[in-house]
Order: sequence, then C-alpha cells, then structure tokens
Amino acid sequence: MKVLVLNCGSSSIKYKLFEMTTKEVLAQGGIEKIGLPGSFLKLTLPNGEKKVIEKDVPEHTTGVQFIFDTLTNAEYGAVSNLHEIKAVGHRVLHGGTKFSGSVLIDDAVIAAVEECCDLGPLHNPANLKGIYAVQKLLPEVPQVAVFDTAFHQTMPDYAYLYPIPYKYFEKYGIRRYGFHGTSHRYVSKRVCEFLNIPQEGSRIIIMLHGKEQALCPGGFFLEKTKMLQKSQKPHYHVPGKRCVESQNQHGGAEYHIQRQPQIVDRHDLVQVTV
Repeated sequence: MKVLVLNCGSSSIKYKLFEMTTKEVLAQGGIEKIGLPGSFLKLTLPNGEKKVIEKDVPEHTTGVQFIFDTLTNAEYGAVSNLHEIKAVGHRVLHGGTKFSGSVLIDDAVIAAVEECCDLGPLHNPANLKGIYAVQKLLPEVPQVAVFDTAFHQTMPDYAYLYPIPYKYFEKYGIRRYGFHGTSHRYVSKRVCEFLNIPQEGSRIIIMLHGKEQALCPGGFFLEKTKMLQKSQKPHYHVPGKRCVESQNQHGGAEYHIQRQPQIVDRHDLVQVTV
C-alpha cells in the first residue's frame, strides 16, 4: 500500500511517498518558492542523487499537480499511475482542542481546521491548501490529517492555562497547546523500545534542542514549553502578585488577544503586556 505524505507551508510543499508494507521511502522531495519567481522542485532519487526541476508554481494546486507529475514521470518517477496511491496524509499544525488524534478528513474536519486558522494563522491556511488541492486532483483518495497539537491534549489545566484573566481562555481559546506532537509521540515511543521498557508508567523528558522540552509520563503528555502559537519564548515560572515577567509573556497570545474586536476592557491587557 502506497501512502503519500504532504507538509504544506505558505510557499512550499514537502512530500514523501511510502510503501507501507515494507516501510520503504519510494520518493521524496519538495517545492520551494510557490507564488514567487524562481520556483522549483528538488527531489532525491533512489541512489541518493539530487535533481532540481524548475517550473512556475503560482499556487498550491499547481504545486501538488507538479508533485503528481513528478511521481509518475517515466525517468525519475516512483509509480506508474496515481491510482497506486491509496491515501494521502497531511501534517496540520493546529487542531485546537478539537482533535486528540489523527482523523480521516471530511467536510466537518475541514471546517474545524478552518476554525483553528486564527490560532495557527501562518500554517493552517497553507495546510488547508494542500487538502483542497488533493480533493480537486484525487477526489476518490482518502485523506488523513495528523495534528501537531493532538499529542498534547492530555496536558492538565494547570500546565496549559496562562496567568491572565480566565475569560480569555473561555472566549478566545488562549492557552498553551504544544507543538511538534508528531515528533514527541514518535520519540517517546522509540525511547521505550530502545530501553526495552513499557510506555505505560514511564517518565520521559523529550527535548527538541533549541526549541522546546516535554515531559511524557506513561507515553502521554504532561507538560511542555511551547505555548499558543509557534512564535513564543519558553515559560519559566509564574510570579506571584505582579505582572508576568517579559520572558514569560507570549507574543502570539498578546497579539491574538489584542486583535479580538469583542475586547472592551483594555485594562486587562496590562497583565499580559507588562
């Protein structure tokens, strides 16, 4: 069974084609500079050789079609026709509190991801472009969304709530969500396999160096340093009876709050902007 995985950014698409029965990577590459001059696709051939194909790619549907054409190319393709691809998986950044695992994409899932665009304004719209493109080009092929935030939905409230007015969590979903969950899930599982210990009952600290850390006891998520969006600094501590210190504030949360038209009490913003 062949599965295509897409990771769509605002001006790029990365892809890998897997043969799931053998866990073999059949093809991999990526398109850069979508919508910009000088766009190109760079792929890795089975022998490790890199090949660059230049082509105008004005938007994501054209980009996905470019990838399909490359996969079926007689010279450097990996499949004879697109019917060999039985499923397409998408990395989706933000699922909010709506998703705690991977899901089969349907209209309801797409609507929920669209609702989360406010929480992931740089990534979710691009992720959706890839989903829309596959819907148009391969409408009969099932698609699956894998969320960066899903793994972290077991985080307790004392770990995900900010020290700001609770109404911002209730009204606008301002909280820590956690990211890179696909990596954390994989690494926490592999660590237990290497150490020959069960995931259940284990206490593991997973670190993506330079970015974040996570505590994963028993194979589920407890605490991490990534917050609302992907532009914040780590959370160190919550000072008592005074404003949140500047290294603890989250620029993404601050911006997200300030652009809510419903906010009428600007005094509350002092507690998060210092």
